[in-house]
Amino acid sequence: MSGHDLSHIQYKSDASHVNDHIVVVVSKWNPQITGALYQGALAVLQQAGVQPRHIHTYEEPGSFELPMGAQIGLSQVPAASGALCLGCVIQGETRHFEFISQAVAQGVMRVGLDTQKPVIFGVLTPDNMQQALDRAGGKYGNKGEEAAVALLEMIDLMTHKPG
Repeated sequence: MSGHDLSHIQYKSDASHVNDHIVVVVSKWNPQITGALYQGALAVLQQAGVQPRHIHTYEEPGSFELPMGAQIGLSQVPAASGALCLGCVIQGETRHFEFISQAVAQGVMRVGLDTQKPVIFGVLTPDNMQQALDRAGGKYGNKGEEAAVALLEMIDLMTHKPG
């Protein structure tokens, strides 16, 4: 299975994000991976002008809790423009992986639809630790950066006023 290099993905807009508040929810499970995803996301957000004091970080136990963490964060930061959910679920020998991954994806989508704010799924679902490392700042870039770009682009889409 070959991977896709994400390192070329960059935020390319002149939209101002100086006043945006961003909720970032990070899973504490697989901290080597989620920490790298978080650092990548922070770098993109700050390069786009998001003020560090406007980045509201919530750590929670595992990826399954990401949707609830996003919902809590968005309710506690009403001015938030959106949320990033960062986690890593590595395939094991049981079907637990499938149940968790599907539930998290559906939950993240539901929080976004319910709040009418972009909530981005920045969760790795690799077969093994090496694949996770490759996508958390390794040879295939950093999925945290990609997730932050997606969030910024969705915020731009929401604030775009048709001419």
